[in-house]
Amino acid sequence: MQQHLQTTDYIVFLIYFLIVSFYGYWVYNRKKKASMDSKDFFLAEGSLTWWAIGASLIASNISAEQFIGQSGSGFKMGLAIATYEWMAAATLLVVAIFFMPIYLKNKIYTMPQFLTQRYSSTVSTIMAVFWLLLYVIVNLTSILYLGALAINAISGINFWVCMGGLAIFAIVITLGGMKVIGYTDVIQVFFLILGGLATTYMALNLVSEHFNTTGVFNGFNLLMEHSDDHFHMLFKQGNPNYLDLPGLSILLGGMWIVNLNYWGCNQYITQRALGADLPTARNGILFAAFLKLMMPVIVVLPGIAAYVLHKEGMFQTEMLSDGELNPDRAYPILLNLLPVGLKGLSFAALTAAIVASLAGKANSISTIFTLDIYKKFFNAEASEKHLVYVGKIAILVAMILAIVISPFMGIDKKGGFQFIQEYTGFVSPGIFAIFILGFFWKRTTAKAALVAAIIVFPLSVLLKALPQWTDLSALSNFGLAALNNDSGLYEIPFIDRMGLVFVFVAAIMIVVSLADKKGQAEAKGLEIDASMFKPKGGFAVGAVIVCGILAALYTIFW
Repeated sequence: MQQHLQTTDYIVFLIYFLIVSFYGYWVYNRKKKASMDSKDFFLAEGSLTWWAIGASLIASNISAEQFIGQSGSGFKMGLAIATYEWMAAATLLVVAIFFMPIYLKNKIYTMPQFLTQRYSSTVSTIMAVFWLLLYVIVNLTSILYLGALAINAISGINFWVCMGGLAIFAIVITLGGMKVIGYTDVIQVFFLILGGLATTYMALNLVSEHFNTTGVFNGFNLLMEHSDDHFHMLFKQGNPNYLDLPGLSILLGGMWIVNLNYWGCNQYITQRALGADLPTARNGILFAAFLKLMMPVIVVLPGIAAYVLHKEGMFQTEMLSDGELNPDRAYPILLNLLPVGLKGLSFAALTAAIVASLAGKANSISTIFTLDIYKKFFNAEASEKHLVYVGKIAILVAMILAIVISPFMGIDKKGGFQFIQEYTGFVSPGIFAIFILGFFWKRTTAKAALVAAIIVFPLSVLLKALPQWTDLSALSNFGLAALNNDSGLYEIPFIDRMGLVFVFVAAIMIVVSLADKKGQAEAKGLEIDASMFKPKGGFAVGAVIVCGILAALYTIFW
């Protein structure tokens, strides 16, 4: 199996690189104000169209953890992992209808700014530090590390050279500001989808050929025939993957916390729409929802195809890592089977996904640090030019830190996609509780938000460690615990842990708020007009179509 690129592959990749670079340079030169105005640099205020916003949302979201991690999860557990993509499509509609009007009506540009405006400077600062640590230590490191591993496996280029090259490419794009990121993301998504579909096409054809037939539709039917257990969206309690995806919780429980926090309370994501007007923002988010519906075709089906072929005797040694089966090797193995030229295209798609995510994450780190830490505490009178300069320095420092610490995080041991989901989940239930109560309950006080910010992490750690101290087998009768075959202990699935932590934190916030009469008197409610939540025109029609497609998918693959 070839683990290097041919000349034609490098030419295809070079074409992609030049298109992104020259287009980004052209966008940057069209509006050089981006180097002077902090709002333009961080938000591209008023500059992004709906299709640029939607493409940028997907480009920032899809990265190595999806290509490598979700394909690996597809190999291990099947189509059920697609719930992260399909539930995200539903969540995006909720964000567009309910969250965006609040942000835009109240002129909120960063998530810490929302916390200051709604609660207090103390709450805002604590959460800003939380976000910076989370984005650098968990997200940026995992994207870089998994991306470098994947590119190394495909191209044979030295791992550290891959990591450095990805970081430099992302830095160059990020230094152009949010407008450059937004519009180059359109190209990144084009390559991401085109290259991803090429890999899926090849994988399905490979399955067809193995069973002496031809065609991608025959390949898909053969997948369903030979891996029926991999085409169910909901796991029953005895399933070995129940701890990762605990049954109905993915539809009615903690999965909503995962998605609503990520898509609605996350600077990294919402930043793409915060500089637009409401109709543009909503249409961009709707476009992203449609793209989300097709992502499992690109990132999950190849993993299932690799599973079927492995079961048939192929890739027996290639799927091993340190002598053990490693599902995360599925996607790189398939890429190495692509013919010359197509391999270069898929290599470009993977690189596009990684670089776009790195650029988006770095820009969000820069935005929070500059506007919510530096300007607030170190230089309140800083000029627009100086703020942009500080933002660029923050980008460089964050990327260097991520490169240095990423090998020590154990990202490759747990599985990239699950690593990000679980460790983000230590704080996301508290963040979501603070936001959702701050949006819709005017009596929520700053003291309650502060308590939530302080207790969420230790509470999450406590629930994770609880099986070490007590037997949780009784909870299995209610579907809230399952046996971990590796540890021999009954554990609470991390999605359920997130749901439980959210309920606990929200309840504590309500109690603290009701007891804090002075805080209620001082509570700073947001400006809300019920009419602004009403979907209109093409967005309303598109939202109904998305919901119909989701209902059909979950009915077919229940």
